[in-house]
Amino acid sequence: MDALLHIDRQLFHFLNYGLRNSLFDRILPFVTDLNRKPLALVIVVILWLLLLIRGGTNGRIAALLLIPTIVLSDQLNSSWFKFIIERARPCHELLDVRLLVGCGSGLSFPSSHAVNNFAAALLLSYFIPRWTWAFFTFACVVAFSRIYVGVHYPSDVLAGAIIGMAIAGGIIALFGIVESWWTRRSAVIDRKHL
Repeated sequence: MDALLHIDRQLFHFLNYGLRNSLFDRILPFVTDLNRKPLALVIVVILWLLLLIRGGTNGRIAALLLIPTIVLSDQLNSSWFKFIIERARPCHELLDVRLLVGCGSGLSFPSSHAVNNFAAALLLSYFIPRWTWAFFTFACVVAFSRIYVGVHYPSDVLAGAIIGMAIAGGIIALFGIVESWWTRRSAVIDRKHL
C-alpha cells in the first residue's frame, strides 16, 4: 500500500508541477470550476432541454435518466464513499502543491467531479454513441484538471471514474430490465385485445 501511495504522489507531482505551462494555467482552473460558473450552468440546462425536446427517443431517455444518475452518483460519493477513506486533499497535506484554485474543505477520495462526469459520459454514450468521444474527452479533461490545479491525487480521479461508470452502468442495466418488462407487458396486453 505504501508503494502505491508513493506512486500516486509521484504522479501527482508530475501532473501538478511537471506539466505546468501558461496555457494549462489559464484553461484548467476555468474548466475545473465550470460547475460554479452561472453561464456554464445555463448552457448545460439549454443542452439538456435540446436533448429532451429534439433528441429523439434516445435523447429523451438519456436526458431523463441523466437526472437520477447525477443525483445518485453525487450523493453516494459525497455522503458515503468519501467518508469510508477520509483522505485529505493534496493541498491540505503536501507542502509543494501548485494550487491554482481554492483547496476546499472537502475530502479527496474519490473525486466527485470525476464520479459525476464519468457517470454522465457513460450514460450519454450508451444512448448517443456517435458523441462518445466528446463525452469522454470532456470527462477526462475535467478529471485531469482536478489534479493539475492541485486538489486531487491521480487515484482520486481514477477511482471516481470507475465509481461513476459503475453507477451509470447500474442505471443502464436497470433501465434495460424495466424496458424489457414493459415490452413483455405491452405484448401481453396487445394479445388480450386481439
